[in-house]
Amino acid sequence: MEQLRELGTVIINTDDVRPSKQRVAELLQAAEIAITSWGCPTIDAEVLKHTPDLKLVMHAAGTVKGIVSPELIERGIRVSSANDPLGVGVAETALGLTIAAVKRMWPLSQNTRNGGWEEDKHLIREMYELKIGVVGAGKAGRHYIRLLQGFDVEVLVYDPILSAEEARSIGAEKVELEQLLVESDVISIHAPSIPETDNMFNARTFSLMKDDAILINTARGTLIHEAELAAELAKGRFTACIDVTEPEPPLPDHPFRKLDNVILIPHIAGAVNNGKHRLAQYAVDEIRNYLRKEPLLGEVNLQSLHVIA
Repeated sequence: MEQLRELGTVIINTDDVRPSKQRVAELLQAAEIAITSWGCPTIDAEVLKHTPDLKLVMHAAGTVKGIVSPELIERGIRVSSANDPLGVGVAETALGLTIAAVKRMWPLSQNTRNGGWEEDKHLIREMYELKIGVVGAGKAGRHYIRLLQGFDVEVLVYDPILSAEEARSIGAEKVELEQLLVESDVISIHAPSIPETDNMFNARTFSLMKDDAILINTARGTLIHEAELAAELAKGRFTACIDVTEPEPPLPDHPFRKLDNVILIPHIAGAVNNGKHRLAQYAVDEIRNYLRKEPLLGEVNLQSLHVIA
């Protein structure tokens, strides 16, 4: 807040409830820059008719699809997203799940707690000579690939809009989805939630995976057909680490809550607690870039909303 006040006059929404469009319009009446985040309504014609000076929306969260409207695009208002710093936390969580699952930390911990010790240690693997499949090379996927460069693993990536040359430049090999599924020891999902990716992981794709594979989803629950995943996991073939479901939270009797080979965590891969400070700092830095007429690092191409997260 101190940094923001050095850049201009700051009007703060002090309400403890999600703002209505009318409330947003009141707050933005004289604003050139709006800072939005989770829970903000769409900035549409109803809001924009009261905001003649608005030039930039800095979204201190991930996807901007919930706040962008056709009217905002028509007005030529620029939009920047904190997807990049948010992706850092997602990638770090995915890496943590990767290491913990490869090491079988959860079942070994449970076994040890129940009085065991070395019974399942022969099932442990190291982060060495494994193939890690990354589905989606957006911000989070690229951060995850970057983190994997510190290990002796081979990284495969599936992303239809990524070139083979670009994949090599970030330390991965571009492959088709089927090859990735067949060959990968760990598969980490980072694809956007768009109609084309709905249930892209289903009975057919699960059948291609290795028996001892690890599936990690820190993207969106819509990418996985949950009933078909639960049926496959019930066979005990592989392990799934699930951070996101559809809907959230999953029902109390959801199979993911009961299966031993599911690690279920409550959508914590993104920015939580002190991680939100990273988003805030990014927003301040981006506003500073705007005021200095420098490039916006997180600017969203609003003509490509259909294919981004």
